[in-house]
Amino acid sequence: MSRLSRIFRARTGPYTEELERARARAPAAPGSIVKSVCGFCSTGCGLEIDPHRKTIAPARDYPVNLGMACPKGWEALAPLGARDRATRPLLRKRGSLVPVSWDEAIETFVNRMRAVPAEARAFLSTGQITTEEMAYLGALAKFGMGMLHGDGNTRQCMATAVTAYKECFGFDAPPYTYADLEQSDVIVLWGSNLCVAHPILWQRICRNPHRPAIVVVDPRATETAMAATRHLAPKPKTDLVLAYAIARELIARGGIDRAYVDAHTSGFETFAKGVEPWTLARAATVTGVSEDDLRALVTLIAAGRRVSFWWTMGVNQSHEGVRTAQALIALALMTGNLGRPGTGANSITGQCNAMGSRLFSNTSSLYGGRDFANAAHRDEVAQILGVDPARIPTHAGRSYDRILDGVLTGDVRALWVIGTNPAHSWINQRALDDVYQRLDFLVVQDMYASTETARKADLVLPAAGWGEKDGTLINSERRIGRIRRACAPPGEARTDLAIFQAIAEAWGAGPMLRRWRTPDDVFAILKRLSKGRPCDFSGVEGDGVQWPCPTAPPIDRERRLFEDGVFFTPDGRARFVVDAPSPHPEPPTSRYPFVLNSGRGGVAQWHTQTRTSKSHVLRSLSPRAIYVELNPLDARRLQIAPGERVKIASRRGDVIARAFVTTRVQPGHLFVPMHFADANVLTVAAFDPHSRQPAYKASAVNLVRLDKFER
Repeated sequence: MSRLSRIFRARTGPYTEELERARARAPAAPGSIVKSVCGFCSTGCGLEIDPHRKTIAPARDYPVNLGMACPKGWEALAPLGARDRATRPLLRKRGSLVPVSWDEAIETFVNRMRAVPAEARAFLSTGQITTEEMAYLGALAKFGMGMLHGDGNTRQCMATAVTAYKECFGFDAPPYTYADLEQSDVIVLWGSNLCVAHPILWQRICRNPHRPAIVVVDPRATETAMAATRHLAPKPKTDLVLAYAIARELIARGGIDRAYVDAHTSGFETFAKGVEPWTLARAATVTGVSEDDLRALVTLIAAGRRVSFWWTMGVNQSHEGVRTAQALIALALMTGNLGRPGTGANSITGQCNAMGSRLFSNTSSLYGGRDFANAAHRDEVAQILGVDPARIPTHAGRSYDRILDGVLTGDVRALWVIGTNPAHSWINQRALDDVYQRLDFLVVQDMYASTETARKADLVLPAAGWGEKDGTLINSERRIGRIRRACAPPGEARTDLAIFQAIAEAWGAGPMLRRWRTPDDVFAILKRLSKGRPCDFSGVEGDGVQWPCPTAPPIDRERRLFEDGVFFTPDGRARFVVDAPSPHPEPPTSRYPFVLNSGRGGVAQWHTQTRTSKSHVLRSLSPRAIYVELNPLDARRLQIAPGERVKIASRRGDVIARAFVTTRVQPGHLFVPMHFADANVLTVAAFDPHSRQPAYKASAVNLVRLDKFER
């Protein structure tokens, strides 16, 4: 037995590292079915896994997907058997990553992290691990290791919605349930390609018996826009003007629920004054949407009895995404479309556990949506966890972008990256090469040693993936789903929880976290941390329950928030928020005349394709190489034929891609899928000032046809 293993056993008693790994490798009983929740997107579909046949089927009785699954769900096991799984710790020696023992890996981690000051250490985490693992990491890093700076990759997808909800509702509280998609008579999908990004939710819309009007607001004629009853295609990043014009016209027509506004909201008069300048005529000029189309949408919203507004990355990933999200919240509030079936201002999350990260990762907010700056909150958490209040930071630390900026300035010298791939996914990608070279120590903890980020690491810690561990995920509608181990991790790979525990013991933080031994232990602690908070799930028993759930079930399977019109603000009223639209950070110029949009390319692709590329089925359903969509008018002008190689150039670099000529994009617009590593060479480093979320969606670029000798 190794020295660290002996220490681990001595300190933790019968729950040892060896027993944990033996349990992880114990085979499931023949014929048994493992019920779990999908680990890809935030929809949170129930799946049934046969570990012996290595097959998956969608759960028929789970309230999310009701027997349906998208291609990623059907292929969820494939990434676990990939040949490039990380199976042993890897340490860079003489320029190459070589296998080492766990003892050497953990000892190296501790020694090299301690070689830099505490304020110069940081971590970047993920929305892909379990809530229990996120929470343990947050306690270990911030309370145990004194690591002030830590953030999650949910900053890239959901920070805007979090900030908008907090300011308007008093808490990060998506109010809806997926059943609302089946009960609306008007559904407004704003910056959301639901058919591709969340296909099961599109299926829920298809089950709606009310023949709803489906409006898509998106510059691109997406799959969802083509299936909708109405499509508005504004110029990129003019969404705020468009929403304000709709609000102004509703007010002018008297198409608002004045009784609801007076009883349950504050700030409406200021909001009404703020949107007054945005007439339909002025908005039509700015957005490119005709006055007639704007009037028709206002009429539809005003006449609807159950109107729901839904948004995803088209709103969130913007230089003014928070104010745009709050304008959609305002539309729901002013028309009384909140707290009733088929209504709501509803942000759909990206990653499978982004909601868990938002509430319990201990990064931008203290556990349970508390505030690091609030002394009472710090004392409450300290008492529940049995830690010294002085160990809890008094502020949240740097956001994702400022952590990376801190590397460039020398303020951050050691970086721990868990379950994410920023060398592919972060904006202005080539600038990151300088970031990595300036670090004293880069640790990557992941399922694969082959990711763009892992290949740059000084130390790689091999982690188990979905299907190889137990825990919980929280989906977009606040539903807490159980994931269960169906198979063993390969080689010496460990669950993220086991890795964190080994680091805690070697660091000397083990005694503080001794009660956090198993996923069930941690979940029990999280229930206590949630008690009395808006996200209270202290009464949860079983699987698939939405928060809040302060008392034990039985409870309704589908529950929405704010049915009583009472919000989480100090006065119980929802807030209207308004601000003047801000100029685009990178408008087109004569040198860079195109506006580049980016987003999800196909239903079989996922983020940086770290996992989906491991499935033969998913690869066969996806493009093999990067492409760019351009309008036929631009193609004719530039003499670009379909399938030709073209060069896309921004101020940050250039990319070679295949031309896909289509009317899906407007003249002057381009679209590149985010799943290919080169895509983020082009994206502009602009951020929403309130949420610090990157604005991936609109960069100024040029496009040229490659000459024959360059092909």
